Amino acid sequence: MALDGIVISNIVYELNQLITGGRIDKIYQPENDELIISIRNNKNSYKLLLSALANMPRIHLTEVPKKNPLNPPNFCMLLRKHIIGGKILKVIQPNFERIVEIHLEHLNELGDLCVKKLIIEIMGRHSNIIFCEENDRILDSIKHVSLNVSSVREVLPNRIYTYPPAKNKINPLDNITLDDFIAILNDKNTIIHKALYFTFNGISPVISDEICYRAGINSSTPTSELTDSDFTNIYTTFESLMNLIEKGDYTPNIITDEEGTYKEFSSIELSSYGGDYESIDYESISHVLDSYYAKSSNTSRISQKSSDIKKIIATNLERCYKKLDLQLKQIKDTESRDKYKIKGELITANIYAIKEGDKELKAFNYYTNEETTISLKPNLSPSENAAKYYNRYNKLKRTFHALTEQIKDTKSEISHLESIQNSLNFVEAEEDLQLIRTELMEYGYLRFRKNKNKKALQKSKPFHYKSSDGFDIYVGKNNLQNDELTMKTATANDWWFHTKEVPGSHVIVKTNGRELSDTAYEEAAALAAYYSKANNSTKVAVDYTLRKHIKKPAGSVPGYVIYHTNYSMYVNPSDEKVTLI
Repeated sequence: MALDGIVISNIVYELNQLITGGRIDKIYQPENDELIISIRNNKNSYKLLLSALANMPRIHLTEVPKKNPLNPPNFCMLLRKHIIGGKILKVIQPNFERIVEIHLEHLNELGDLCVKKLIIEIMGRHSNIIFCEENDRILDSIKHVSLNVSSVREVLPNRIYTYPPAKNKINPLDNITLDDFIAILNDKNTIIHKALYFTFNGISPVISDEICYRAGINSSTPTSELTDSDFTNIYTTFESLMNLIEKGDYTPNIITDEEGTYKEFSSIELSSYGGDYESIDYESISHVLDSYYAKSSNTSRISQKSSDIKKIIATNLERCYKKLDLQLKQIKDTESRDKYKIKGELITANIYAIKEGDKELKAFNYYTNEETTISLKPNLSPSENAAKYYNRYNKLKRTFHALTEQIKDTKSEISHLESIQNSLNFVEAEEDLQLIRTELMEYGYLRFRKNKNKKALQKSKPFHYKSSDGFDIYVGKNNLQNDELTMKTATANDWWFHTKEVPGSHVIVKTNGRELSDTAYEEAAALAAYYSKANNSTKVAVDYTLRKHIKKPAGSVPGYVIYHTNYSMYVNPSDEKVTLI
């Protein structure tokens, strides 16, 4: 599902059609590895996205809005200085590589006409956006690559730009005779599927499979077993496909499965996908990429930005689990404390029978109605021996009470951290993530820094559902939002739902004076189970009660409430019967 040479050739073709001759109006850098360039051409405005994101590098026109930082990064400022108002001369794809060069013309500070190049290399984690002068001297790049990072090629200011190391592949648009085609593929000594994409630039495994399918050849067949007729069919199919690309005859499309999930995209028809899949055609490759990456890009970005939070929570949870194990072992050692108290009592009760220098006392234990033997220190008096046992008992008793409180605190911390961990599964926007960061800062897991908590809370809204019979259901995405939803948004006669003894979201059903239906009860409970740590389980216990029975103890952590009057039901986690508003 990466951009291959054919898709990139389609993008380059489209950009030359739409933005060549246009002028750069604005430049933004919404993320560390992403640019948005606004271009005006023929009375139309376009937004060109360039992304060097490791798992989703790409270039295409976009209609998806992006939030811009208040303080633009240095790379963005450099581009603004040099090419704002500049004219786009041409867009090229060198040697059918996964590289796009945008050639720009602009006036420098002295009023002289200059040409610059903005180059994007679409190569997975090695992707980059590089700004060069006409003579290929690098002015800057969105990622700096020193010799410490790559011994092959430096990408740093004032270095001369060179293409990434060649892999001795052939440009598929070059004129290749049938005899040369057969000889080159035979030299690969592998299956035809691999031989094709090992030989030609820009041919991905998907395209290699498609060529084999159209030629009627099993893609797993070794090249050594192919006949001259097989090679002729493959060559004819390959040449026909390249002719379409040279003419700019593209078919941008997305392949979906039966559930509508995106599986693949391409700029040619992928007939190799069978009847279980559907091909959706688009007028523009940019529309394909905008649609394909819209959700996955946001998901990937949120995942990337939450990685430090996940690590912090996991580290602290592991610390708490170890601490709880130790505390439980220590409190187990205090279970025998009463026997020391009894021994002290028995020594005191039989103090008259103990002689100086005795090493033990045999006495009747009136708790068990049995005779017991108690060890004595011969160098201590009877009363001192009794005191020794009492002191041991009192020490264990103090340890027991201290550990009981510590265990309670540790379990509370674990519950708090697990609730935050659960909230990360439902983050949809940066405002949701900011609220989680705020909570972690308030409790000392993250270093405190000035943030816009109130603004984030206003922007981040709980999930809003409609039950199948019309009741409004709200689901908190994180602990701060749970507090807001339960303690401020809900009224006394609204219903509150939460998984029993399992971290999860607060779910509120607004009654608006109506009696809640059985359907609404069940659907709200299913949502509470769905937005909980138990969402992969079946028959999850969910507590529910009127909001007026919910209390929040003073000083308790966000999302923590208590209740004593409630009902419970068992449900399967689901959000299928309700409608997301």
